[in-house]
Amino acid sequence: MDNPARPIILRRMTKDSDILIVGGGLSGPILALALAQTGHSVTVIDALSEKVRKNAAFDGRSYAVALTSQRLLDGIGVWNDIADHSQPMLEIKVSDGRAGEGPSPFFMHFDHAEIEEGPMGYMVQDRHIRRALLDAMAATKGITHLAGETVTAQDITPGAVTITLGTGKSLTGKLLIGADGRGSGTATRAGIKRTGWGYGQTALVCAIAHEKPHNGIAHQFFMPPGPLAILPLPGNVSSIVWSETDENAQRFNALPDEDYLTMLRPRFGDFLGDISLAGKRFTYPLSLSLAQTIAADRLALIGDAAHGVHPIAGQGLNAGMRDIAALAEVITDATRRGEDIGSIAVLKRYEEWRRFDNTALAMATDGFNRLFSNDNSLIRGIRDIGMGVVNALPGLRRSFIREAAGLTGDLPRLMQGQRL
Repeated sequence: MDNPARPIILRRMTKDSDILIVGGGLSGPILALALAQTGHSVTVIDALSEKVRKNAAFDGRSYAVALTSQRLLDGIGVWNDIADHSQPMLEIKVSDGRAGEGPSPFFMHFDHAEIEEGPMGYMVQDRHIRRALLDAMAATKGITHLAGETVTAQDITPGAVTITLGTGKSLTGKLLIGADGRGSGTATRAGIKRTGWGYGQTALVCAIAHEKPHNGIAHQFFMPPGPLAILPLPGNVSSIVWSETDENAQRFNALPDEDYLTMLRPRFGDFLGDISLAGKRFTYPLSLSLAQTIAADRLALIGDAAHGVHPIAGQGLNAGMRDIAALAEVITDATRRGEDIGSIAVLKRYEEWRRFDNTALAMATDGFNRLFSNDNSLIRGIRDIGMGVVNALPGLRRSFIREAAGLTGDLPRLMQGQRL
């Protein structure tokens, strides 16, 4: 007797995309573009609508894009659309003091001319990077962008991960990436806990127009309540990130514009002439937030979902860029070897690559903030002498410049100006 054909009980699960990325800010789209260029299909789930994302209004956020991060943006094909809106950072001046008293005579001065690679980085407003990424995703084969969608559930099964959207639709892939910020729902649903604390500080953020040119010089002025960063933007405009105690920040932010400027002027100084507001004002509470793991079965975290640090060194975005470049390289190399990109063995390579750098940055920014955000006379004397020593030693000064440019450590290929 002929045996009847056996019914197929188990079928290969159909994947909507190789990789599902939750988060449509900056990190998610950058990773999507990097992966799509190596043949991976990617779906980006963005809680905000495309209209909101493409809003051209300044929202207070500007980034110091380190040289190696600029290489990454160039490598995924978006830098040309950003370059005209960027301001090269040619020098960084770091000083210590009190509001209205001027800086200490001890300071640090970093000049890009001391390294061979070029500017240490570029200042770019968030809105210009965001629009370039949206346009690039729309033009790139292999990327599906779901705007105005939220994720309500995720489920790991053998060989796949499935997410459920707020609309009830389900999507399946080989790997799920959490790029959804410090309050990452992706991490929470996976049971990943976080370590961190608040600083009792709030960042007052705005753009300032000034009479004199900034000449591409970034300034960091440490004061007892917190640091003031003055960051050059194109034209006679600078972005400021002014860290104050929560109480002071709430009080200052409630002031009318002119009174706000009256409080800012003694801190800002007059080296750029008269100043005025160039847009709206914003506030952001400051805290440290570290995910206890950034890799699990079929899941990885990048950017602020993995680590949120104090903006004291302006390195938050750049740390996220390193996550992206490292993860894209690990995934691409695993695919070429025929490995399962969602397996814990593959994803642990990413975690091991990034664990030390992320922890070191968190501890460094935390330590610097604690060291400089106080008015202890003994500590003030020690830190001022320390800055003077660093500034007087060319080798040590050069190492700080290379660190600011992102040129130290084990760099992924995209950050070396290479292709994946």
